[in-house]
Formats: sequence, C-alpha cells, structure tokens
Amino acid sequence: MSTSGAPIAKKQPTPLEKHGDIRVDDYYWLCDRNSSDTLAYLKAENEYAEAQTAHTEDFQKALYEEMLGRIQETDLSVPTKDGAYYYYSRTEEGKAYRILCRKQGSLNAPEEILLDENELAKGHEFFALGDYETSLDHQLLAYATDTNGSERCTLVFKDLRTGKLYPEEIENISEVIWANDNQTVFYTRLDEAHRPYQVWKHRLGKNPDSDQLVYEETDEAFYLSLGGTRSEAYLMISINSKITSEIRILDANSPDGEFQMVCPRSHGVEYYISHHPGIEYTPDRFYIVTNEDAINSKLMVTPVSALDKEHWETVIPHRSDIQLTGVSVFIDHLVIYERRGGLPTIRIQKLSTGKETALEFPEPTYSVWSGAMPEFNNKTLRFTYTSLITPPSVFDYDMDTHKRELKKETPVLGGYDRTLYQSEWLMAKAPDGTQVPISLVYKKGVRGNGPLLLYGYGSYGASSSAYFSSSRLSLLDRGLVNANAHIRGGG
Repeated sequence: MSTSGAPIAKKQPTPLEKHGDIRVDDYYWLCDRNSSDTLAYLKAENEYAEAQTAHTEDFQKALYEEMLGRIQETDLSVPTKDGAYYYYSRTEEGKAYRILCRKQGSLNAPEEILLDENELAKGHEFFALGDYETSLDHQLLAYATDTNGSERCTLVFKDLRTGKLYPEEIENISEVIWANDNQTVFYTRLDEAHRPYQVWKHRLGKNPDSDQLVYEETDEAFYLSLGGTRSEAYLMISINSKITSEIRILDANSPDGEFQMVCPRSHGVEYYISHHPGIEYTPDRFYIVTNEDAINSKLMVTPVSALDKEHWETVIPHRSDIQLTGVSVFIDHLVIYERRGGLPTIRIQKLSTGKETALEFPEPTYSVWSGAMPEFNNKTLRFTYTSLITPPSVFDYDMDTHKRELKKETPVLGGYDRTLYQSEWLMAKAPDGTQVPISLVYKKGVRGNGPLLLYGYGSYGASSSAYFSSSRLSLLDRGLVNANAHIRGGG
C-alpha cells in the first residue's frame, strides 16, 4: 500500500480453478470483508477520497440540501383496487419507512393500516420489509422482514380482522404466495449462496417443522421465484438462469396437488406464460412469450389441456426489427409490450373483436412500464410514464374508450418548470455501422457549450431507458449536458 498519494492495493496472486481452467486473481484477498488487511485498505481509500474532496465540502452540502429540498417526504401512492379493497402506501415527513394501508369499498372509507414499517423497525439497527401478500379473501397477511441486512427474511402471518400475529415464524425465506384456500402458502428458501433453491408448503397455524418440501433446484445456475396468474387460477414456480427458463404450474384451488411442468428447460430458451380462463370468444388457454428461434421473442398460444409444444400456435411471429418484451392478459384485452427503434411501445388488442390500438407518447425519448393491475376482469390499464424532463406519472387508460387519466405526477418541491429543459433522441454510428441511440437532456440554450456527462450500461439485456431525476436538475441548472447511451448488450 502506498504511503503517499492514492493507496495502491497489494498484489497477492491467488489461483482459482473452474471447469478445468486456472486463472490468477491478484486481488482475491479483498473478498474477505472481515480481514484486517481488507478493512485497512478500505479505510485508506476512504481517507484519501475525503482528503481529495475536502475543498468541495461546502459545495457538497449545498448540493445535498438543494437535492433533498425537491423531494416530498410526505407522500401517498396511487391506490390499487383489488377485490373490495383499495391498497396504497404513504410516507410521513421525518419517518424513514412506509406505512401500508387499505380502504374497503371506497376511497372515502376509513383507513386501515396493515403494516407500519416504522414501528416494525424500532429496536433494530437495520430493517427491510421483504415480500408480503394478502390472502385471496383479504383477511390474512403474510409478510417477511429482514433485521440484519442478510436478506434472509423471517416470515410471519397477521390476522387482519384482529391485528394479531399467528404464533409460527419461518426463517430464511425469500418469497411467499397464497393458495386459494386462504390457509396454505408456498415460500422459497435460500441456500448458502443466497440462491432461492427450494419451494416449501406451509399450512397456517401449523408448526413449520411439519412443512413439506415441494421442489428443490439442484443446478446452481438456476434460481426460483413464485408467482400467480392474474386469473387467480394457477400458482407458478419460475426456474431461471441468465439465459434459460422453465415453469411449473399448480391449480391454485388444489394446494395439495403436484406442480406440472409447462415445457422442460432447453439451453438458451426462455419463456413466460399468462393465463386466460376462457369465455365465449376465447378458449381456456396459455399465452406464451418465448425466444426459441426468435431472438426478439414471439407470442404463442396453447390450450390449457395441451401444453406440448406441438400444440403451440403463433399469435405474433418473430420480427427482426421489433422486440416483444411481454404481454398482460385481461378478460377482453391483450396488452402487448414492445420495443420499436429502441423505444418502449404499448399495443392493445380487444379479444372479442380483434381490433388493435397503439398508445402514443409525446416526447422523443421516454420510459413506460405497466403498474399494479391485480384484477383480471378489468378494462383499465395502469402505466407509469416518465422522461428526462417529465417526472414519473401514473396513468389509468380505459382500453375501451381509449381515454387516459393522470392519477399522479411525482411532485418536485421548490418549483419546477419543464419548459426550461430540452430532450433529444439521437443516433450515433458505431465503428461497425450500427446505429446506437442516445438520450440527451440539457437546459435550453446550453447545448454545444456545456460540459457533457455521458453514461452507458449494457449487460444481461437490461435496458437503460430515459428517466426523470430531480437530483439531475442541479447539474443541468449549472450548464451540464447529460447523455445516456443505450448501448448494445442492454437489450
């Protein structure tokens, strides 16, 4: 380690063998976070950083206060209707955590607090709320908490009618989902590498020691997640690696049944399913988004009674210039999420007529994603729209009348005039001729004159879309131009 100037980590060659290949990592010793050498080096790095930035302390404080001053601490999420209840969360000034609430029948009804995270956090140096789910009848709440930062949560059950907790606690869980009997839950457990690798079944009120192992994934490249179809007909175990997936389903009304495989895993093939229970204009079927022989994915459909691939039929074929990113299925509408020219788009097909509508968005570069819509018998699509100059805005879109209603725009305190800023969608030619999109934002009158901050990320197919940041305003107001390069590898 250097005694003057920037600290330099020592080289300590460590051979690592995997798949018969040996590589040497000179800095593997830094993996031991409890080592005195590691802690000493990190301390030296921090002290050097503080020394090098000491002259900016006043400016740092001014920036922090400026950025914090734009954030509304007391806030309320847009309520989501699920059955007879409207669910939402709110925050209060001076409190670090959310308060989860609901109202029955109407937004004018009395508020019922389901969980106050601030109360749960008392007495703990660390607190995080993990997965939480209400039962189908909305009378029970399963929720998981982490009080030490390990991300190994403890699952408990609350009777929402009485406010009392059930006696059992289940350790080391990641996710939880209810069966339709309102008495059975399935949950995932973590292995030593924090990989969700087991699914267990628990009966409410029983000793967790009697819980049953439902599925175990022995391939360390795969991890498990739990879900359910919007139709409430099926529970799902999703088994995924970075490039391969497999799904198993169970009748949600028969929690003691066996999970059935939809399609066995095949290296490099990913698929995701949605369920439509069938009415007069469509049979009981699964919609399947898959990338098999379709790098940009395609949409297939098959009867619930015929899961074999030989019965799959194409609904949306593969297209070389449009990426299918997912679908949402409702009683009379199929919502289709795509990327065209690098930008996210939404199309809606009315199942009873086949008529399609495409949503339009007003700015050259933006992000849009679907919101919470738990009800299957629903004609309202909720989505969040944001751009480099538009704060996140929640809309409800009537899929029959095509009218959209702004439910909430994230407030920016202290005043924010979006007309002072400009965004652009540019294309830059890579050395091989590929056009790479760039989202640009700046204060009007600055472009071409100010310093540029360029950001780019591309890995695992994770797209880095344009989004609003109130903190970014502090840079734009000082003449900085911000660019986000949507590079290859990022989907």
